[in-house]
Amino acid sequence: MAGSNPTSSGYIQHHLQNLTFGYHPDNGLSFAHNAQQAADMGFWAIHVDTMLWSIICGVVFLFVFRKAAKAASSGVPSGLQNMVEMLVEFVDSSVKETFHGKSKLIAPLSLTIFCWIFLMNLLDLVPVDWIPELAKRIGTDFFGADPHHVFFRIVPTTDINATFGMSLSVFALIIYYSIRMKGLSGFIGELTLHPFSSSNKLAQLILIPVNLLLELVTLLAKPVSLALRLFGNLYAGELIFILIALLGLWQLPLHFAWATFHILIIVLQAFIFMMLTIVYLSQASEEH
Repeated sequence: MAGSNPTSSGYIQHHLQNLTFGYHPDNGLSFAHNAQQAADMGFWAIHVDTMLWSIICGVVFLFVFRKAAKAASSGVPSGLQNMVEMLVEFVDSSVKETFHGKSKLIAPLSLTIFCWIFLMNLLDLVPVDWIPELAKRIGTDFFGADPHHVFFRIVPTTDINATFGMSLSVFALIIYYSIRMKGLSGFIGELTLHPFSSSNKLAQLILIPVNLLLELVTLLAKPVSLALRLFGNLYAGELIFILIALLGLWQLPLHFAWATFHILIIVLQAFIFMMLTIVYLSQASEEH
């Protein structure tokens, strides 16, 4: 497919463009034919490929774990049961060591985050031309679309909308646990009376704007850092795979070498997102 594009930049841009559906001022509800049309659709446009593969990965996670749970026995465990039990024990031990509050939600949430992000990251190992080429053929053969206007990305975590969606969900839980454990007045006090404090009431009033600014920056940096760290690492990995694909026949040894190294990134980024979620929720649950 690399050879069917007029230039290397055109090939890269095509592979980095999401299949976008939304309302366009000129075309109404439609799929975007280029990056400009996608931008014109605005905030409410949907990246169909990101949504599709995110849901597929979530369904695969639920199916595998449900199958393992139904087949679990006290006898000799199957390979699937062993794998699931190892993951559950790994996440459970990570939560017990890091989360100092009491909540039945944290362990299942952490397991879901780790497995879901890992599966989405894992799609980055699929050769970059396979899915876009398949989407192009389906779009042209069944829907009569222009092949140059058929975009399809496979890795949801290379879409900043997906990573921000997950990080904002974690951010909502941070706010919920902070208010639940400290009360609304305690949460507001935490934002306005720290890190600088004084026994003098006048000094407290003077320091409130400074404290509020510092604490808000710290609070808002949590979802931003979660989203950008995951997005940046996977986007860079995808871009390197695309650049390797431009080499033609010479891409095979480089592809396998980078894929081997990228496996570490895939696992590490899922683990980091999970651990930071546990740490942030633990901080939010501290009653002091």
